[in-house]
Amino acid sequence: MLFPRTSLSQDYQFVSIQNLIEQEVGRLLIPEIYKKIGFTVDISPMPGKRAQEEATSGSKDGEIMRIFTYGNENPTTIRVPTPYYYLETMGFVRKNSGIKIRTKEDLAKYRVVKVRGVKHTNNITQGLDNVFDIKNTETMMEFLQRGRADVALTNTVDGILVLEKLGYENIGPIQQPLAVLDLYNYIHEDHADIVPQVDEAIVAMQDSGELESLITKAEAAVIQSLK
Repeated sequence: MLFPRTSLSQDYQFVSIQNLIEQEVGRLLIPEIYKKIGFTVDISPMPGKRAQEEATSGSKDGEIMRIFTYGNENPTTIRVPTPYYYLETMGFVRKNSGIKIRTKEDLAKYRVVKVRGVKHTNNITQGLDNVFDIKNTETMMEFLQRGRADVALTNTVDGILVLEKLGYENIGPIQQPLAVLDLYNYIHEDHADIVPQVDEAIVAMQDSGELESLITKAEAAVIQSLK
């Protein structure tokens, strides 16, 4: 069993990226993970670039959910070693467009849109010319619907749910994701001492099956909130 390392509950201030489905799932999971070690968490959703600035500067205590390479690029944050969720980098296209994308190299042929400040879509489009940043997934899909872009990049679940919300039936995901990436909690270096505790909590919750159960419930809650 896990026990709090302190008799006093401590509150941590984290940031998340706003308007992304996987981040909304993370906003439900992270407080449950920290509760296991006697800590409470407040989470502030904000645009991706601002979230990164708040977390890396120490204005906030960290970010709830980022991919592995985020830690390499931002050395003032520490990656909790064990991932607790994952995402798929998926391309979405108009179904009558005839566009075929099998690898990330195929993206170079098309006008690509992605949500500003999201690392996994930043990484996969690095070095490409016709890539445009959009404020959120809904606006991105509207661009695609109007023919102002050829491919929209986001997490698979995020894209599918937004399309359902918008009622766009003529847009869908490509045959398979361009990448599948683990997602990690990142903690500012000022709080390095709690990293082993958080990691221990995640491992224990995975081993017991509790994390999988919480993920199922969190995903259902987020999906329901969008209906």
